[in-house]
Amino acid sequence: MTTYSNMRKAIVIGGGMAGLMTARVLSDHAEEVLIVEKDDFPDGPELRSGTPQAFHPHRFTARGKSITERLFPGYEDDLATQGSPSSLNKAIYFMNEYRTLEMKYDRDDRKFSRAMLEWVIRQRVRAIPNVRFLPRHEVIRLTTTADRSAVIGVQVRNRDRSGTGEAVTADLVIDASGRSSKLAAWLADLGYEVPKPDLLKVALGYSTMRYKVPSPMTSMIDKWDVINLQGQPASGSFTGVLSFIENHVAEVLLYRPGGIYPPTDAAEFERALAQLPSPIISEMVRDLDPIAAPRGFRVPELYCHRYEQMSRWPAGLLALGDAYCIFDPIFGQGMTMAAIEAEILEACLRERCGSAGPDWERGVLRRIKEAIEPAFWLNCTADLRWEGVEYEGSDSRAGDAFSREYMELFFKHAVSKPDWESYGLYWAVNTMSVSPRHILNPQTATRVLSASDEGKRLLASLSTADGRPIETILEELLPRFSEAPFEPAGQ
Repeated sequence: MTTYSNMRKAIVIGGGMAGLMTARVLSDHAEEVLIVEKDDFPDGPELRSGTPQAFHPHRFTARGKSITERLFPGYEDDLATQGSPSSLNKAIYFMNEYRTLEMKYDRDDRKFSRAMLEWVIRQRVRAIPNVRFLPRHEVIRLTTTADRSAVIGVQVRNRDRSGTGEAVTADLVIDASGRSSKLAAWLADLGYEVPKPDLLKVALGYSTMRYKVPSPMTSMIDKWDVINLQGQPASGSFTGVLSFIENHVAEVLLYRPGGIYPPTDAAEFERALAQLPSPIISEMVRDLDPIAAPRGFRVPELYCHRYEQMSRWPAGLLALGDAYCIFDPIFGQGMTMAAIEAEILEACLRERCGSAGPDWERGVLRRIKEAIEPAFWLNCTADLRWEGVEYEGSDSRAGDAFSREYMELFFKHAVSKPDWESYGLYWAVNTMSVSPRHILNPQTATRVLSASDEGKRLLASLSTADGRPIETILEELLPRFSEAPFEPAGQ
């Protein structure tokens, strides 16, 4: 039986945001935490080759920020010192197919590049006495007991040397290596039956171009938080987003699912900006100084592993972050989900601090999956509206056409009036702040659908097809998710 009350060593595979948060949690429970990372760690807030997505916009939702602040108190002060601007009371401009909304942002959040945030958090983790980094090393396999029922460490190889590497033992190994994770293959090599992951074949692409804001134009940083011109599935148009990060830099993004990718040539990029439904972004960048050509990034598919369904799972092993599930970056859920999963790990370690039974790891995986499922469902619901996007998986909720139509009508109802209570709920659900049950319940669905002719027709079609009360039909049709991930954990 593995005990986690007095771990000698824990290994975290991956030194990105998920790995850093995981190491912070483990540092309260292990004598030593070793972070194994295949990249070099830069001396400053610079990009790493192993995180090609890091050049593009990143953010925390309110929930992700709250968890990160608890794990790393005052980290936003460090960001502010490095030139990250505040969003407090700045303007948000949001255009969609139904209307344009402009409002003030009421939270004091710091806006940052991924490289800056990771560097700030990495300095915090470096200061923890029992955490050690092992850069330029890659994990080539898991090491196990003779019967392969438990993971007892990893085999690591220095990327500067040839050979089979060396074994490093540990009481607990956590894969937080992100999109490059080889965990499914490692498990299969050990004789475990690994279910196929759920796939959203999204073929999405985004391009980001950065601009320096010259001194005479810095008033725009004081005025604006973000400008978001939302692309439309019906027309196949790009989404365009402009926001500001540290040191007077504007980052401008073009995005689209469905296999039509935004340009990476600077002139073509700016022509695409000019074709957006509003000229506001295009006109603003005319006064800015391009820093470099735009960079593109493509995601053929989103995956969500089914590790929690495995009949056998080795003791001493866990996975979280992008090693478990990746999300559509446009929704800004990835880093928040990594924070939520770290918090779940923290709660599970505290609950079982005496001893961890044979199914402890599987219980952790199940709880992490409960948190993942609503976010992945929201991604599927939004992206399946685009031509060329397909779902392939075992969760019938993900491809459900009724839920997709209802969510679209809910959003239309919220922004068209606007209904500020519904609008706030929509974004609270999408940012993982509250349970989807706030939207996915018969009472709310009946109220929202009854408010429009389209909704009334949808309700009538349900009533015609089935003689039972509409509330009963809706209760069966609307997807359900566990409430547990939205309750405080790890306090």
